[in-house]
Amino acid sequence: MEIFEYDRAAALSYANRWALSRNPAYYDYARIGGDCTNFASQCIFAGAGVMNYTPVYGWYYKNANDKTASWTGVEYLYNFLVNNIGVGPFAKEAPLSELQVGDIIQLGRATGDFYHSPVVVGFSRGEILVAAHSYDVLNRPLSSYRYNIARGIHILGVRK
Repeated sequence: MEIFEYDRAAALSYANRWALSRNPAYYDYARIGGDCTNFASQCIFAGAGVMNYTPVYGWYYKNANDKTASWTGVEYLYNFLVNNIGVGPFAKEAPLSELQVGDIIQLGRATGDFYHSPVVVGFSRGEILVAAHSYDVLNRPLSSYRYNIARGIHILGVRK
């Protein structure tokens, strides 16, 4: 297995194209729990170019009924990315100040329950700008969200 660079430009291009609409190749989970992590996974896939088809603990989407929990679940995506030693993208938790375009921020409650996964799409005057689904946004300042805690997920590379 070789390690490749995560294509941040491709992830950004995908986010810009689909943040305010839906790619028909993917199911829209907005009405059944939220579409934010599904959208984040789509952006990551655009930058990684490969999925991990390991049953249960991998990260893949074939259709609405054949996918891993990590494709659509906030905690599951985090767990996959920071613990992945196999094929696909891998990451580390990082301070928000170290994030780059194409990385993920997860927002949470004071209880430690994370509930939202916006994608970093830019920076302006010291502000992080994000794109997200469920409540569709593009170039929204992170500071405009109400949340208690946030964690950054910095994608380090992709194994193929």
